[in-house]
Amino acid sequence: MALAPDPLAPDAPASEGDTGTTLQKGRLGTIGIVFFVVAAAAPLVGMTGAVPVAIVLGNGAAAPGAYLAVGITLLLFSVGYAAMSQRVTNAGAFFAYIGRGLGRHAGIASAFVSILAYVAVQLAVYGFFGAVMAGQVGVLPWWAWTLISWALVTVLSLLRVDIGARVLGVLMLLELTALVVTSVVILANGGPEGVDIWASFNPAAIVAGGLAGSAGIAFAFAFASFIGFEATAIYGEESRNPKKVVPRATYLAVIVITVLFSLTAFAMVTGMGASKVVERTAELSTIGTVPLAAPAEVLFSLATQYVGPWMATVMSILVLSSLFAGLLAFQNAASRYLFAMGRGGVLPARLGTVNGRGAPAAASVVTSVITGIIIVAFAVFRLDPVLNLFYWFSGLSVVAIVLIEILVCIAIMVYFRRNRGEENVFQRSIAPILATVGLVLGEYLLMSRFGLLAGTVADGVDPTVDSWGLSAIGWVLVLLPFALLGLGYLVSRARTSVNQELLRDVLS
Repeated sequence: MALAPDPLAPDAPASEGDTGTTLQKGRLGTIGIVFFVVAAAAPLVGMTGAVPVAIVLGNGAAAPGAYLAVGITLLLFSVGYAAMSQRVTNAGAFFAYIGRGLGRHAGIASAFVSILAYVAVQLAVYGFFGAVMAGQVGVLPWWAWTLISWALVTVLSLLRVDIGARVLGVLMLLELTALVVTSVVILANGGPEGVDIWASFNPAAIVAGGLAGSAGIAFAFAFASFIGFEATAIYGEESRNPKKVVPRATYLAVIVITVLFSLTAFAMVTGMGASKVVERTAELSTIGTVPLAAPAEVLFSLATQYVGPWMATVMSILVLSSLFAGLLAFQNAASRYLFAMGRGGVLPARLGTVNGRGAPAAASVVTSVITGIIIVAFAVFRLDPVLNLFYWFSGLSVVAIVLIEILVCIAIMVYFRRNRGEENVFQRSIAPILATVGLVLGEYLLMSRFGLLAGTVADGVDPTVDSWGLSAIGWVLVLLPFALLGLGYLVSRARTSVNQELLRDVLS
C-alpha cells in the first residue's frame, strides 16, 4: 500500500460541510464517551465468558496477569492514538488516521475492515443476547428475542447520541458496581489460600507454557475481551472540545477496563485458591461431563458464596443489560464508519447525512438492515446462536480489529515523522513501536488459536495442543479481514469521487 502523502488529506483548513452532513456537536463529554467504550467491552460478559476459559485452557492462576499485560500493550497503543486524535477529529477515526499516514487508499481499505469488525461483533452479541434471553426467560425462541433487541437498538441509534450515552451510563454503573463489590468482598475475605499476588502477576507464571502453548491461549482470550476500547475517537465530532476530551476518554477507558478485568480475574482466582483454580473452575463450569459448558457459573458461584445469592441473581440480569449496552455501542460505531465513508464519497452520499437529531440515520438503518438479514438467515437455517453466530463472528471481529490497530500504529509513526509538532519521541515513536510489537504478537496468537476462539477446529485436531488446525469455515473467517483489506484497496483505486471530507480534521 502506498505511503505517499495524500492530496485529499491536507493540514490546511477545508471548507465547512453542510449541516446535513455534520454530526451533532457538543453532545458528549469524557464520561459519556467512556460509557460507550466500556459498554462495548462488555466487562461482565468477558468475566463470565472468557476468564474461565483463559484459566482452564490457558495459564491458570496467572490469567489475571495476561489481562494486565494486554491492557499495558493497549495503553501503549493509546499514547500515539490519543496524540493523533489531537491532530485529526473525524468520525472515521481509524481510517482517517491510517489515510493521513499511509495514504488515502490504505485508509479506505482499512475502513472496510473496520466496518466488518464492528458489524461482526454486533452480530456475535446479538446471538449471545438471544440465547441468554431464551435460556433465562424462555417464552420466545432466541431469534425472536434477538429481533426485539435489534428493533430497540435501531430506534435508540436514531436518537441524539447523548440519549444513548445516558442509557449506557445507567447500565454500566450497575454492571461496574456489581463487579467491583464482588471483587472487593472476595479479596477482603482472602479465599481458601489467602491473597497471592505473585501467583497471578509473576511474569514467569504469566508466560508459563509458552506463547505457542497455554500462555498463548490466555493472551488470545484476553485480547478478545478488550475489543471496543478503541472507539473513543469515533465520537470526537460529537464531543465537547474533542482535542482534549478524546485523549482523556481514551486513557480513562483503557485504564478502567484493564483495572476492572485484572481485578475481577484476580478476585476469581483468589476466591477459588490459586493452587486449585484450574480444577475448581472446571468443576464449577461443568454440565454433565463437559467442563466449561457453563463458564458464567464460575463468577455466579463465587458471588453467591462470598456476597450472597442476591448478587448472583443481579449479575444474571446485568449480563443481559451488558449485552444490550454492547449492542448499542457497536451499532453506533459501525454506523459512524458508514457515515464517514458516505460523507467522504466512498459510499453513496445518502449514508453521509444526518437526521434532525444529528444522528447518522441512513447509516444506522443500513447497519440494522445488514445485521437483520444475517440474523434472519441464521434463524432460517437453524444455526446455533452461540456456537455459530457468537463464536464465529466474535473471533472474526477481534482478528479484524487488531489488524487495523497495527496499521494505525504504523500510520501514526509515519504521520508524525512528516508532520512534526509538539509530540515527544515517546508519543510519536517509542510507544507506537512497542504497541506494534505487542499487537503483531497478539494477532499471531489470535489467528493461531482461532479454532478455540471461534469453535472452528478441524476434525481430529486438539485445539489446546495444536495451533492453526482450522476447519474450512475457520480459514474463511480468519482470512476474511485480510481479503477485505485487499478488496478495499482495489475499490479505492477505482473510486474518483472521494472528497476532502473523507480524511480531513472536521474542526479545521
